[in-house]
Amino acid sequence: MGFTNGKALRPTAKVLPEHARNHNRSLVIQTLYRQGELSRADIARETGLTRVTISDLVAELIVDGLVVETGQREGSRPGKPATMLELNAEAFDLVGVDLSDYSTFRGAVMDLHGAIRYRHEIALADSSGADATAKVIALVEALLANVTRPVLGVGIGSPGVVDLAGVVLSAPNLGWTDVPLQSMLTERFELPVVVANDANVAALAEHSFGSAASDMMLIKVGHGVGAGLLLGGIPLFGSSFAAGEIGHVVVGTDGGLECACGKTGCLETWLATPRLDAAIAAASDDDARNTVLTEAGQRLGIALAPVVGALNLSEIVLSGPTSLLEGALKHATIETLRARTMAKFHGDLTVRMTALGEDIVMRGAAVMVLSAQLGVS
Repeated sequence: MGFTNGKALRPTAKVLPEHARNHNRSLVIQTLYRQGELSRADIARETGLTRVTISDLVAELIVDGLVVETGQREGSRPGKPATMLELNAEAFDLVGVDLSDYSTFRGAVMDLHGAIRYRHEIALADSSGADATAKVIALVEALLANVTRPVLGVGIGSPGVVDLAGVVLSAPNLGWTDVPLQSMLTERFELPVVVANDANVAALAEHSFGSAASDMMLIKVGHGVGAGLLLGGIPLFGSSFAAGEIGHVVVGTDGGLECACGKTGCLETWLATPRLDAAIAAASDDDARNTVLTEAGQRLGIALAPVVGALNLSEIVLSGPTSLLEGALKHATIETLRARTMAKFHGDLTVRMTALGEDIVMRGAAVMVLSAQLGVS
């Protein structure tokens, strides 16, 4: 279980015979998942696989309950009408958990298309360390108590640095260091579990359920500040699994507030939701509040400009409280990026809010399970 560094999210072509069957099975599921209702002949044309191979794989998937026949194709084509197939979104339940909010752990039970069937949340109440871990366990227990189908797996988006085995190496806001969250939950619930950084998980949601470009950076603002990166449609994790950990980058040389990591003036001290909420609450009027948001956007732009310049990204997606990120903050980010990068190469960069709202990490967690268990996204 877990991610594989440098692996494309979606299979698109045939592979060598020794790897063929599982890959081609995923290729068939992926084709139905992305394109909807198709015939066996349609799938053969889309994938490049032979009709005999498709017939064999589809028969297996029907037995497994993942694919269903929906009837014959309507139309005036000569010959026997084709039997249509579609992915059975009701075959399994998925559990997605979001640990990124500073006040609440939330989760959902979803179908294979990420449609939410049940929600539950637990107040964090400043819990950290073992207390925070206990609340994660309680949340997963409550969600599993409300599933009605076999569970394909549990996906969890956690703040902090998370390795490919689902160990939370460092999450200062939750008081976690080297917490083997994935193996701990797998053993407790005897189910497949995938744990990853919340911003990386949110980027997966944008890739599968949003309109993300293949070269994209998603900025997740919540308890802390992090980023998820897709380059050529491939998630980027870094040599120490800390790619996108921009929240603890010091922005500027003019000091600032002390951060949970021990440094002063980290981006998180300007942009994390609790810090922004506190600064806005202390502001005397609308102009002062606008100044707070503008300065936060400028600091974000300072942090992002070298990344945009180095990677030639086409899109920045913001995820977090719309009331904070939309408007003055986003505008200041865009203006700072324009001032600090070359217009010839980065003038068409898009900065936008996600359309997936507060469910983005939970739905990305579902994508992790789909990718790990079925090879699709």
